[in-house]
Amino acid sequence: MNSPRIRVILPVLLVLLLGAGRENARAQSPSTAWHDGRFHVDTAGVVGRSDIVLGQPNLKPAQAMPLGNGTLGAAVWSADGLTVQLNRADTLPDRDSPGQVVIPGLSAVTQAKDYSGRLDLYNGEFKESGNGMKATVFVQPHTDTLIVDVTGADPKTPQTVQLKLWAPRTPKASIEGQTGLLAQSWIDNKNPGSSGRPFGSLAAVTALGQNVSAAVTDPLTITVSVKPYADGHFRVIVASPHYDGRESAASLIHPALADTSAIAHREWWHGFWDHAALIRISSADGSGEYMENLRHIYLFAAVAEKGSEYPGTQAGVADMLSSARDVHHWDSSAFWHWNLRMQVAANLGAGLTDVNAPYFNLYRESLPGIEDWTRQNMHNLPGICVPETMRFNGPGIEYESSWTPATMGRDCDAGYRPYYNARTISTGAEVSFWIWQQYLATGDRKFLAENYPVMAASARFLLAYQKPGTDGLLHTSPSNAHETQWDVIDPTTDLAGIKTLYPETIEAAKLLGKDPDLIRQLQAALSKIPAFPRTQESGPLTLLPPTADASGQDVIAASYQPAAEKHNIENIGLEPVWPYGLIGDASPDFALARRTYEHRPFVAQADWSCDPMQAARLDLGSEVQATLVSLTEHYQEFANGLANWGGHFGEFYVEESGVVADALQEALVQDYDGLIRIAPAIPSGWDFDGSVYVRGKTKVDVQVTKGVVTTAVIEAGTTEQLKVRNPWPGRKVDVISSTGAKAITADSGPVLTFHAVAGTRYLLAPQDAPSSAQPFAPVTGTPATAAKRLGPVQIGLFPGSGE
Repeated sequence: MNSPRIRVILPVLLVLLLGAGRENARAQSPSTAWHDGRFHVDTAGVVGRSDIVLGQPNLKPAQAMPLGNGTLGAAVWSADGLTVQLNRADTLPDRDSPGQVVIPGLSAVTQAKDYSGRLDLYNGEFKESGNGMKATVFVQPHTDTLIVDVTGADPKTPQTVQLKLWAPRTPKASIEGQTGLLAQSWIDNKNPGSSGRPFGSLAAVTALGQNVSAAVTDPLTITVSVKPYADGHFRVIVASPHYDGRESAASLIHPALADTSAIAHREWWHGFWDHAALIRISSADGSGEYMENLRHIYLFAAVAEKGSEYPGTQAGVADMLSSARDVHHWDSSAFWHWNLRMQVAANLGAGLTDVNAPYFNLYRESLPGIEDWTRQNMHNLPGICVPETMRFNGPGIEYESSWTPATMGRDCDAGYRPYYNARTISTGAEVSFWIWQQYLATGDRKFLAENYPVMAASARFLLAYQKPGTDGLLHTSPSNAHETQWDVIDPTTDLAGIKTLYPETIEAAKLLGKDPDLIRQLQAALSKIPAFPRTQESGPLTLLPPTADASGQDVIAASYQPAAEKHNIENIGLEPVWPYGLIGDASPDFALARRTYEHRPFVAQADWSCDPMQAARLDLGSEVQATLVSLTEHYQEFANGLANWGGHFGEFYVEESGVVADALQEALVQDYDGLIRIAPAIPSGWDFDGSVYVRGKTKVDVQVTKGVVTTAVIEAGTTEQLKVRNPWPGRKVDVISSTGAKAITADSGPVLTFHAVAGTRYLLAPQDAPSSAQPFAPVTGTPATAAKRLGPVQIGLFPGSGE
């Protein structure tokens, strides 16, 4: 992110919670969830632990709860009875809301002394009750339809529902029978880099009950009246399908309004949670449970705001879950890649590869536009310089029209002034890295073939941008170390990206039978990539030779100009650790990477900080905990578990919970180089029961008690040789299939290698502590009963005066 996102962070005091007597405390002797050849998890119980509980009405927009089905997102709060803001990802370029729905009669619920509310994650519902009334809000999974089901209303008292927009919006308000519509369309033709495409927003409202009628109250407002049925029940139905003005609004809303199923959304969410890799954490101070809660909220939000053509989130903001009307601090037409990366990674580890589809489509669909931009602005070089901040149609433009004065930045532009991402040229390499990671996760050859052109074009550009030096190596200059150093020589972001991109592109091209000439060029260039730059741990920074490692006082620098001015708060020297996995626990540079982490210039700063994931890759469990708690206490401001970076702008940021989600997965299981590592970075005092997906559609189930792995199961998704680091170093281990056959017997080596068959589960069991000696207990839980607090922040609302 650029300069308005930079701020100095004061040290945060760690406040620990007392947690004696928690229902999730472990027994003295560990149990195992492995029984009858499988790992047992009570999905509803585990997910329910993370429900967001409201001990008082969430009356403020900043207290809104999220809902969504991936194409229609919603924010729900209790102002004026009940208020729901509708959001879509395809109302570009400004991501305008289709409107807000207000039901004043539900003030009988929110003003009740016995009020209670809950975001039910497992069922995908917001529920509140009081004074004998109950409202349940959900979004249908297969149509873009919001439902508000109300029971217990006075059958004699008519209810009203408003659908409204606000100035300067100019919708067309109309009535179709008992339904009111607000429709507005426009062309993306005003701002720099505009696409010329038509867009629009559409919302329609009706109700089920007695005496239903709809009227245009004013040009911005529709009012529906309904009298509850004799049993006190009525239903509000709101449709908000895709709309760009080229089709009849009335014809689009009829299918959505006809979708009145009361259970389809539950079945859809249950199927989602049954597939997702869940993690349950127990800790004496409550910090582990809090992180577990944030991860479940992230997974819920990731699906709710997935998007279709393009991601539903940009700039790290949960745009589809907004309660801020049309307010957007960051250019709503642009995507910041740096603030998507943790979400892509978290989705992979959770097994939600389909949630990444809009991310990959963004770059694949924009390929022609990126090629045009590169030719026009990067000296007519071949391939693509993927803009770090990229408009949805490919131009490297960030246009902040809402700022005073309006501000514009240009990315991948050789002629532009030095700026945050003017010459950030590594983004294409990282997009390609995630393409390859998605392929490794799924084995989907069709996906790889569809996205390979992005990899090849990114590689061609970097080959052309590299220039030979007198040392015989290939160098990139001028180039940004992302947003932190501008126009320097050989940034570590470039080096890490190139060292990853070239081998992966070679392998992909060979798999697909593509581009033999490109393969030869990449192979020739691989030996000419400079080593990562090194500098001093602190003090005046100069470029050190590789031999400096002998003194043990050097770290990886951001570039070959270590003393260059820093413009943002990013630890560029740790990029080879995460995301790229170029330095791991078997690397000769592992100690160097640890020193780089220990002396990183920015400690737990920014809600997009990669500190927790990098700590996990460096086997630093205590740092995983410390950085997660510090970042959460500083940035997770909202009761819905989402973060705040934009200050007074009021937008919800999803990137911090994405960091939490991925870091917990990295702490539990890693597979960045083909070796599965179990429990590499478990924080002291945190007990884990959970699962992580790795390469080849394989799922790893793990239980850790008091720092010791007590259960390890491999659910093979592909028939292949698997390599697993021995979770019990030096101890003899059997690997037993779900059929009882032994794939390995008494292997005490550091790496367990065995032939896995797709669809088969394998238990890893130390011979001196067989699972048969442990009592069976599934991983379970009970729904949350109260809000949670961690130091100065909280999830949910406690009873009382506004907390």
